[in-house]
Amino acid sequence: MKKLLSMTAVLAASVALGACEPAYTTASAPTAAVTHSVHGLETATGSFQGASQHATSGTASVFRADGHWVVSLGSDFSFDGAPDPHVALGHDGYMQNATLGKLSSNHGAQVYMIPDSLDVADYNEVWIWCNQFNVPLGTAKLTLL
Repeated sequence: MKKLLSMTAVLAASVALGACEPAYTTASAPTAAVTHSVHGLETATGSFQGASQHATSGTASVFRADGHWVVSLGSDFSFDGAPDPHVALGHDGYMQNATLGKLSSNHGAQVYMIPDSLDVADYNEVWIWCNQFNVPLGTAKLTLL
């Protein structure tokens, strides 16, 4: 219960500030969430595959928590590093207009809020993308649970 309340407070603060940066980045990020159907999407998850000769692994999930859609990188997330990595959504490819914020850590659990202006049903991937060199660093194809 305490973890869920802290997630609520962090998400509320992020919404109030209009932040696109990570909503929650500690290793104790919640792993369970309330799920709801929006355009057929409930909870979706996928496993990262590296790209552009980068090692990216672990899981990514999209779910609804405390009234907001979020992308969660699991505690098993690992990335070998690159300049200017960002987290984004995509649909059969990277979509620049769906960038969620700068990757806060190369390892471990992290949660990124999805802005209300994005319809989660339009996306089927989570991307780690290098803005500086405009190349993919890793992608996770999402599957509905």
